[in-house]
Amino acid sequence: MPPPALDWLEDLESQPLPPRKEHIAPGALPRAVEAALWRGNELGRTVTSVCASGWTELDAELPGGGWPLGSVSEVLAAQPSVLEWRLLGPALRRVVADGGQVVVVGPPRRPHLPGLIHEGLDERQLVWVQAELPAERLWVTEQLIKSNAAGAIVAWLPQARQEQLRRLQVCAQACEGPVFLCRPEAARHEASASPLRVHASVGLDWELRVNVFKRRGPVHDGELVLPSVPGGLASVLTPRLRKPSRLISREVTADVVGSTGVTARPRQHAPVQ
Repeated sequence: MPPPALDWLEDLESQPLPPRKEHIAPGALPRAVEAALWRGNELGRTVTSVCASGWTELDAELPGGGWPLGSVSEVLAAQPSVLEWRLLGPALRRVVADGGQVVVVGPPRRPHLPGLIHEGLDERQLVWVQAELPAERLWVTEQLIKSNAAGAIVAWLPQARQEQLRRLQVCAQACEGPVFLCRPEAARHEASASPLRVHASVGLDWELRVNVFKRRGPVHDGELVLPSVPGGLASVLTPRLRKPSRLISREVTADVVGSTGVTARPRQHAPVQ
């Protein structure tokens, strides 16, 4: 016996209505597409996770607010294995605090363990791969990225070619930790597939000067000044030695005035603050 018509109508009313189609104005994009869209004149809003750099000023200039995960980041410096530890130290300290291991590949100088411990890097979570030849460094770095077993990877690849960097970038898209490639200052003028490239130098007053010269977003003009006293010097430096530029500028000024034949006052050091 067929069901009454009234019961059939009640079944129709109990069914959920199909979702309404999103109304899109002419020339506009759907909301999901608009959220994932990056425009060249805007700072990139990355859809992947990031690792905070530990520097508030630097995070404000990095897409997503930190070092990207699932990607490679290049750090360029004039002297290898000197400024990289100071710049990356706060981020690596977070990785170690979360239980991850930091793997370094082919550092030109032997890692200074007491200084790394002072920065919060436990020696039990630091793995040093001593690879000398460029091909060895490249192979080890690629295998570490593919294995996705390290909390963070720091590799020195001074002679990496453009196609090799592109291969590492493709492999890093499946890596959950940050990957840092340390390269020489001269590589700044070479093409690279790395979406993020920064240049680091040291200032007179122990600070790091960082320029983000490639990122997903507008060009970063100028330099970021990040206060950074290496190792345990912060506890032993006097207030006067924290600002060496004041002492140097006074002595240089006295030398210039004296060379012009004008009577110069005796050199005076900056007062203790």
